[in-house]
Amino acid sequence: MNDNAIIATNLSRKFGDFVAVDNLNLVVPKGTIYGFLGPNGCGKSTTLRMLTGLLTPTTGSVNVLGLEIPRQAEQLRLRIGYMTQKFSLYQDLTIQENLEFMAQIFGMPRAQRQQRVQQQLITYGLDQRAKRRAGELSGGQRQRLALAAATIHQPDLLLLDEPTSAVDPENRRDFWEQLFDLSDQGTTILVTTHYMDEAERCHSLAIMEAGVVRANGTPNSLMAAMAVTVVEIEAQQLRQLKAQIIQLPQVRSAAQLGVRLRVLVSKDVEDPVGWLPTQIPVLATATITISRPSLEDVFVTCTGERRQ
Repeated sequence: MNDNAIIATNLSRKFGDFVAVDNLNLVVPKGTIYGFLGPNGCGKSTTLRMLTGLLTPTTGSVNVLGLEIPRQAEQLRLRIGYMTQKFSLYQDLTIQENLEFMAQIFGMPRAQRQQRVQQQLITYGLDQRAKRRAGELSGGQRQRLALAAATIHQPDLLLLDEPTSAVDPENRRDFWEQLFDLSDQGTTILVTTHYMDEAERCHSLAIMEAGVVRANGTPNSLMAAMAVTVVEIEAQQLRQLKAQIIQLPQVRSAAQLGVRLRVLVSKDVEDPVGWLPTQIPVLATATITISRPSLEDVFVTCTGERRQ
C-alpha cells in the first residue's frame, strides 16, 4: 500500500517562454500538512493547479491519491477539496444554503446531506449564524465557511491557496488548529503561504523562488542545515552599523528588529561573536549573541542575492 498521497516527478510548466515551475520533484505522505512558501509569482498556485489536473504539465508526471494526473483528473475531483485565496462562495445565499449547495454538487443523498451540513456548522462554529447571508460575514467567519464548504464531502486531499491572507492573527491561529484536526483524521493538506509563521506550522515544506524549489524538508531540518550562524547585535546607531556590516563578504544579510540587528554570518566564520568586532571596531562595546535560526532566516539564505 502506497503511504504517499502525492508523487510529482520532474514537473515543469511553461507559458510561452516563461517557466512558471521548473523541474519540481515532490513526495507528500498521507495525512501530513505540506506547505509551499514563497513570494507572489514564484509558482505556488501553478503547482497546485497541476497537482489537481486544472493545468497540464509541460513535462513530468504526477500521481495523486493513486491516480495519474491529468489523465484521471475527473476521478480525482470528488476526492479533493480546494479553498482559494478569494472568497468564492455565493454572497446572497446563507451559510447553510452554501453548504447544502456544495453537498449537492458532490452528489450526497438528502439524508446524508442534512446530517453533514449540521455537523459542519457545529464543527466550524457557524451553527448560530446558519441563516446569515455569506456577504454579511466577517473575514474570519467567511474563512470558516469556506473551509467547511471545501471539506463538506470529507476529501482525502485538501488544497489551500493562501487561505489566511485576509484574516487577523487570532482567526489564523484558530484556522490552523482546524487544519491539524483534519490532518489527525487522515486528510492530506497542501497549503501555499507567504507567512513565515504559517510555514513553520507545516509538517514539511518547500521554499520556492522563480518556479524552482530552493529547499525542501521539515522546518526544523531546514533550520538545522543552514550554512549561516544567526547573530544578534544590540548597539547604538543601528542603521549606520547595518550599512557597514552588510559590506562584509561573510555576511549573508542584516535586518533591524527593533533595538537590535539580526545578522546572518557564513559558517566559514568559526566565532562570529569574536570576529565581528575585529572587522568593525565600534562593535567592541556592543552586545553580540548567537540566536536560534528562524524560517525567515532559511528563506533569506536560500533565495535571491545578498539581502540588504
